[in-house]
Amino acid sequence: MPVDLPLVPGHQLTAGQDGGAIVRRSVLPGGVRVLTETMPGLRSATLGAWVGVGSRDERDGHHGATHFLEHLLFKGTGRRSALDIAEAFDAVGGEANAATGKEHTCYYARVLDADLPMAVDVIADMVTSARLDPGELEIERGVILEELAMNDDDPSDVAHEQFAAAVLGRHPLGRPIGGTPSTIRAVPRDAVWEHYREHYTAPALVVTAAGGVDHDTLCAQVTDALDAAGWDLDPSTVPAPRRTASEAWAPEAGTELVVRRATEQANVVVGGVGLTATDERRYALSVLSAVLGGGMSSRLFQEIRERRGLAYAVYSFSSGHADTGLFGLYAGCAPERVEEVERLMVEQAVRLAEEPITGAELDRSIGQLSGGLVLGMEDTGSRMNRLGKAELVQGELVSVSEALERIRSVTAAEVQDLAAELLGRPRSVVRVGPFGAGG
Repeated sequence: MPVDLPLVPGHQLTAGQDGGAIVRRSVLPGGVRVLTETMPGLRSATLGAWVGVGSRDERDGHHGATHFLEHLLFKGTGRRSALDIAEAFDAVGGEANAATGKEHTCYYARVLDADLPMAVDVIADMVTSARLDPGELEIERGVILEELAMNDDDPSDVAHEQFAAAVLGRHPLGRPIGGTPSTIRAVPRDAVWEHYREHYTAPALVVTAAGGVDHDTLCAQVTDALDAAGWDLDPSTVPAPRRTASEAWAPEAGTELVVRRATEQANVVVGGVGLTATDERRYALSVLSAVLGGGMSSRLFQEIRERRGLAYAVYSFSSGHADTGLFGLYAGCAPERVEEVERLMVEQAVRLAEEPITGAELDRSIGQLSGGLVLGMEDTGSRMNRLGKAELVQGELVSVSEALERIRSVTAAEVQDLAAELLGRPRSVVRVGPFGAGG
């Protein structure tokens, strides 16, 4: 059975996992949550410091601040310069990085087990005591603008970003994670500082680690680091609540959007609202996506690439959030074949809704997902991420064996019913390529 992760001060739990791994969780003073997965025989560990804040949480005047912080926390604290932070990990052959999402941000490091105390000290220092130096901020403003320009030069990135905006519209999740050139140029240092002070607090902090890690030692190190930073570590503090949605959000109508780019290929995305991150049908969605566009044997790949030679890349994709999600189909093709490729993608999706998938397709997709899940859990980074998302998103820890069982329990009828529901929702289309104003 899944293990519940209650938001209760002082709560402790231990759960055995596949392969002899042990997961432990402690709610520390201040509401800080620490989760570890000890993996026998490993000499490395991956550490993550998660904050339950993403681009959707930016209020007016703060747009772009979340992504700005991802960069600025590496630019120095009261104890360390940016070079000190970089040298600390380079000196031990480790690596450190960060990722900003629409609903959370994670700062992580992979090091040898013996160097984990250093990683805890440096990452905690960054999270609690960033200086956000005005000079460094202006330098990093230029770096972020270059990052956005790089992404804007990739037409597939543009297609996916514009698809999210087209489907979600004015919903905060429709905004780009990294901000836009205009918001990055406009956001002042005071707004970034306010965003940092508002959201980077003990109740919102989740620390996860996997590999050669001792849970009690890590908890002591985290507590010492936060106490040294002056954070409020009241034992009665309740962890920050997880995101909930009273009802799923859906647009009233679909949108068609053409983005002109002087490219050799056209990029097209078709789809709409998918499932929330906690919807129990997410396992059926995984099977649906695998059958439709999840590999070389999928219907989209076989029909559009193998039989007709119309595209090199064609696939389906999905993402889930607290109150909505996305499901779409993507292809890159010659501009003059866009309408044909778009029609074929929709036809394959309609087939899923009108007739059950075959037993062979069901078995193959379940095998593909099962193998991918197990192989994806072979490294400490994946295990660390699993713990963070379990804590921040699901509110429960599902073992690999339990996840496999949920995938294997999906039926052809469930896939067909879900396909019909998704197709019944408003459909949006985004085309990026060398089109005129009329498409």
